[in-house]
Amino acid sequence: MIIRKGGIDIFPRLIASDHHAPFVGDPVPSKIPELDAILGGGPQRGTSTLITGPAGAGKTTLALQYVVAACERGENAVIYEFDERIGTLISRARLFGTDLQALMDDGRLVIRQIDPAEVAPGQFASMVRREVEDRNARIILIDSLNGYLAAMPQEQQLILQLHELLSYLSHRGVVTLLVNPQQGFFGSMSADELNVSYIADIVILLRFFEAEGRIRKALSVIKHRSGAHEDSIREFRIDSHGVRVGAPLSDFRGVLTGTPQYLGAATPLMEDRPGRA
Repeated sequence: MIIRKGGIDIFPRLIASDHHAPFVGDPVPSKIPELDAILGGGPQRGTSTLITGPAGAGKTTLALQYVVAACERGENAVIYEFDERIGTLISRARLFGTDLQALMDDGRLVIRQIDPAEVAPGQFASMVRREVEDRNARIILIDSLNGYLAAMPQEQQLILQLHELLSYLSHRGVVTLLVNPQQGFFGSMSADELNVSYIADIVILLRFFEAEGRIRKALSVIKHRSGAHEDSIREFRIDSHGVRVGAPLSDFRGVLTGTPQYLGAATPLMEDRPGRA
C-alpha cells in the first residue's frame, strides 16, 4: 500500500496462477536472421529473456530490436526505464536508425519512466498488469534490473516478487526482456552478478573482445530453457543502420571469463556498413 494525496492505494499480492490466458507459444522474431537463428526463431511467447553484459556492450539496443520488431508487426509493447531518461533513450535509438517516437505516436509503444525511490514493487507489478490487461501489451522490457533491485532493500523479497511477476507474464503469453548490467568492462564473470539468471528462461551474454587492434563485441546464448539454441559465438555490431549479428566464430578462447580472445585469422570479422546513398 501507499499513502498519497487524496487517499490510499492498495496493491493486492499478484498470484500468477490466477491469471492464466490461452496463447500459442510461437517464436517472436527480431527481424535479424542471424539472431533469430541462434534462438531457433526467437524467444517463445510466455518466456523471459535476460540480456547481460558490461556497460556499453549494447544490451538495451539489442532488447529494443525485439520491441521495435513487435511494434512493426502491430503488437503493443511497453518499456519500463529505470536508469535512462526517456529523451536520452529516444535520441540514442535514433542514432542507430530506430525511431521510437514514431512508434509512440502510433500508440504501439509506451515508455514509462520509473523512479525506484518512489515506486513500490507491488505498485510496479500493478502497473505492468494494467498494461497487459488493458492495452494488451505483448512484449515488456525492464531496463534495468539494477534499478528494479534498488526499489526495495530486502533483495530476497524483491527477487520473489520479480519471480511472481515473470510467472504472471508467462501465463499471459507475454515476452519479457530483462537488461542486467554487469560490473566493469572487461572483468571476470562472478556468480553474484548473475544471481537473477535462474529465473529467466533465456540468457544472452554480451562480451567485449579485442582483435586487430580494435574493441569488438561478441554475443552468445548460455541458456535456453524452452528449446534448442546455438552454442556458437557470433560477432555483434551496432552502427548507424542498426544491429548486426555475424556468422559463427569458432576461434575464441576465454569468453566466459569475461576477457575473450579472438585467435582466428582465416575468418574475417564484420566491417562498418557503407553509408546510405
